Amino acid sequence: MIRKTLWSMVLACAITLPASNAFADSVELNPNHPQRYTVVKGDTLWGISERFLNDAWRWPDVWHVNQHIKNPHLIYPGDEIELTYVDGEPQLRLHRGGNNGVVKLSPHIRESELDTAIPTIPLDAIKQFLLHPEVMNADEMDSAPYVVAFPGTRQLAGSGDRAYVRTIETKQTKNFVIFEPGNALIDPDTKEILGYEAHYRGDAKLQKAGDPATVKIIRSVQEVSVGDRLRPSTNEEVMTHFQPHAPKEKINGYIIGVTDGVVNIGQFNTVVINKGTADNIEVGHIFNVWQRGDVISDVVSKNPHDKVQLPDEKAGYLMVYKTFDRVSYALVMKAVLEMQTLDKISTP
Repeated sequence: MIRKTLWSMVLACAITLPASNAFADSVELNPNHPQRYTVVKGDTLWGISERFLNDAWRWPDVWHVNQHIKNPHLIYPGDEIELTYVDGEPQLRLHRGGNNGVVKLSPHIRESELDTAIPTIPLDAIKQFLLHPEVMNADEMDSAPYVVAFPGTRQLAGSGDRAYVRTIETKQTKNFVIFEPGNALIDPDTKEILGYEAHYRGDAKLQKAGDPATVKIIRSVQEVSVGDRLRPSTNEEVMTHFQPHAPKEKINGYIIGVTDGVVNIGQFNTVVINKGTADNIEVGHIFNVWQRGDVISDVVSKNPHDKVQLPDEKAGYLMVYKTFDRVSYALVMKAVLEMQTLDKISTP
């Protein structure tokens, strides 16, 4: 079901109108851009755009729109992208492989076409987080049912094992997600706890309600432990409509977390930022990332205690792909310098 749900999603950059000339003026071409590029298997729209533009997320501003070509929303290996100029402004046009038709550069991937059409971004980098990331507040975490024991002397459990859970009193919900409570996500400025990460461990089915209830673990990606929490599973379809764009207002924030134990953050790592829907953050929002400048001793100064705060350096940019109330998950799309937690983000 999860696989079917994932692979039935639509990847779209819903571009309905060409960008205004005023906005397109600021789009900078990659100095080493090709005049033409032929799409190959393994490409993404983002990666192709990066060949032509300094900031790949600006592709909606230079796509040539042509609605008169049959099925203009897919890009396939063998298609050719051409850089042209209209009234002095750059445009990217796509020639369908095998003919000279010019089509709109706006991928729209359907299940039957996934084997050949290229995706917008490297989907494998975020697939697990699209399905299972969770951020919960303190009340939600404290009130969630939790694993209290396993049959016999078992200390850990996996697929096919049973677990005793406190407390599931009703049989109305049968299917649950198991997760391990994660670290608190703390705002660097206010020191306020914005939520708690919940790390996916597997899925369970209720066998007997009560206190304790009995569940059967039907899938596990890591061993389940005493103290792991449960929440009802949802069957909502995963939709990923990524149209990169800058926030309309000036927003400053921080990277406050990173997944998979990464220390030095690089391209295609998922990070957590301290801004969410309460701050008007949307899926597709782009932010610059600034590497924090160090405080160093001035070895030339006559004052042995003299310190200098070095300036922040632009390290790349990220794109938000999943939002919560107070925080969001974002994918690092470009990294020219290593990034770390507490590096700043800002509206481009």
